[in-house]
Formats: sequence, C-alpha cells, structure tokens
Amino acid sequence: MKLRSLLKGAMLVTVSALLIAIITLLGLITFVYYNSNGGRDWNTPTEKLSDTLFWDGTAYSFSGDELLEKDRWAMLLNHEGQVVWSLRKPDDVPEQYTVSDVASFTRWYLGDYPVQCRVREDGLLVVGSPKGSIWKHDIAMDTQTLLQIPIWFLFFFLLALSSVLGLVWLAVGRWFRQDQQVRDAARSNWINGVSHDIRTPLSVVMGYAAQLEEAQDLAPEHKRQACAIRAQSQVIRDLVNDLNLTMRLDCEMQALRKESLQPAAFLRQAAADFLNGGMGVGFDFEIDLPETLLPEVKVDSFLLRRAVNNLLTNCVRHNAPGCSICLGGRAESQELILWVEGGTMTGTAQPNASPPLGPDGGAAHGTGLRLVAQIAAAHGGKAEFHSGIPYRCELRLPVKG
Repeated sequence: MKLRSLLKGAMLVTVSALLIAIITLLGLITFVYYNSNGGRDWNTPTEKLSDTLFWDGTAYSFSGDELLEKDRWAMLLNHEGQVVWSLRKPDDVPEQYTVSDVASFTRWYLGDYPVQCRVREDGLLVVGSPKGSIWKHDIAMDTQTLLQIPIWFLFFFLLALSSVLGLVWLAVGRWFRQDQQVRDAARSNWINGVSHDIRTPLSVVMGYAAQLEEAQDLAPEHKRQACAIRAQSQVIRDLVNDLNLTMRLDCEMQALRKESLQPAAFLRQAAADFLNGGMGVGFDFEIDLPETLLPEVKVDSFLLRRAVNNLLTNCVRHNAPGCSICLGGRAESQELILWVEGGTMTGTAQPNASPPLGPDGGAAHGTGLRLVAQIAAAHGGKAEFHSGIPYRCELRLPVKG
C-alpha cells in the first residue's frame, strides 16, 4: 500500500513538473511575442500615419492625429535632411540632419528618443516616443543561427524537465529504499525471534528423542517412533536455518567469504559428509567427475556446501530407498557446473527457471530449492531445475568470480 502511495506521489509530481514546464514555456513565448515591440506594433502605425500625411501643393495636411498617441511625436525630413513638417516635436530635436545623422538614428536613437522611420517619395517620416519608454537594440544574426533557436529552446526545456524528473526519481528511490529497509528489518527481527524461540524447545525434543532411541527397555515400535520424532525435528531445524539464510540473502545481509576452491575435492568431501551423516542409507549413491581437472573457482564454501547438501537431502526426502542419486561436476565454457540427479519430482521440466512453484505460489519442495537458487545468484551464477525422470538440478557458477 505504501509503495502504491509512493508511485502515485511520483506520478503526481512528474505530471505537475511537466505542466509547470509547459506553462512556463508558453508564457515565455507569449510574453516575448506580445512585448517584443513594447506592446505596440511599430510597422502598421507608421504606414497608416504616412497615409494620413498629404501635400496639398502649398503645405502638409495631417489627418491621423488620433492614430498618434499623445506621448508620441512625428516629423518629415526632405531629401536634403531639412524638417519640412512636424507634430509635437520636442525642442531638443534638431531641424537639420546629415546623411550620417539619419543613418545613426534610424538604427539606434535620436537624441535618446526611440524612433521609427518610414521612407516616402517626398522624404523620410520619423515617429518618436518619449525617452526611456522603449528599449531599442539592433540585432543581427545569420540565418543558420536563427533556425537553431527552436532547437536550443527545446534542448533547455528538456534539460529542465529531465532535471526535475531526475530529482523526483532520486527522492522516490530514497523513500522506497528507506521503506524497504524498514520492512526488511522488521522481517529479519521477526524471523530471528521466531528462530530463537523454536531452537530451545526443538533441542529438548531432539535430545529426549535421541535418549528414547538408545533406551534398552523400550519396545522396537517406540524406538522407531522416537527415531521419526528426531528425524522430523532435524527437518524443522534445517528449515529454520534455511529461513534465516534465505532472509539474509534476500536482504543482502549475508557477506560472501570467497576463497579458492578445488571443485573435485569439494564434491568428494560433500559426498563423504552426506554418506557419513547417514542420509544416504538405502540409496544408490555415486559421484561423477571428469578425468580432466575442473577449474578452480572463488566461492563461499560454506554457502556452496549448503546448496549441494540441500539438493542431496531433497532427493532423499522425496524418493523411496533404492533410488539412485548422482553428484557430479563439469566445466563448460567459462562456467563450472555442479549437478545433482536422482529420483523424480512433481512438475514439468523448466530449464533455466526458478524452483518449481506449488499451488500456493511457494516452492513446491520447501525453501531448500529457493535457497539453492539464491546461493547461485549471490555468486553471479544461476540454478537450473529440470523436472522429470530423473530430476536434475545444475548450479552454474562463473569460473572468474
């Protein structure tokens, strides 16, 4: 539920950031478009003003006074640069101009007055505005640069948007990791607590069961029952240990103590420990190793021994005595493959898959196979489970680890 809330929050922030960026961009474009000429259209008024200024043969008549705002003024220069007509012309504006004067104020300012000019047949119409009312600047750029402006706008827009989204991603990721850590800690504490509470009574049960097995005056049937109690208690103890280890691997709390390992010697020792522990009684057990030396690998020998032992124990628990169990290894490309084969398992063949799943979504054969897959993944490899006759599991470990 909390993860869903975080995702909704992230989506809301993302949409908000996108909306803000779009509105800001549109607002900037609108502002530049509307205010590029100080809120006035400079070209149309001068054209209309020029159309309302006539020469009647003796003097100029002007009928466009309503088009000229009260704070603006106008004048007409003839071809000699002399002012021949004016309207509200400031006193500090000269009456005579040279060619260089005209070139200067046409491009910049006329005595700090921003002006507009329109060429007529009889001269040059100059329309001026109050000082400081309009910022006027001549801008020149080549066409290629002008065409690149939209691309630059888009680049900075996407840069700003990606920065906002990146910050949102980092914040949400941080919140999620903190929430995950809290959940992992709670799960770890709960499993550790349950494991601790189980171990003490389980040790008592196993101890009394072992004493009953060794009692001389106990009936054979009762001894068999005591043996079953001890064996099942061992199963529970192994399950608790597997739960603890799988939780630590899930939360990446199990540090790997890697060391160089000779696979052939390791497999022979694993087989000897399995047989000496009495687990292989009644089963045909063999070990299959190639004649060539298997490559040395760097692994956590404790975890790898746990994985192989889980696979061997799995074969014993789910098959009747008389079944053949085989432990072997081989080198393939840059991988070392350790495999256990024996008996049958429920389910269909699923190579390159996780352990077969049961109806409730959990591992069909307990936590043992899940732990095997986790140990392989922790070493940068993978576990492949092939259901069928015989059932086969392969641990594929990278040679360079």
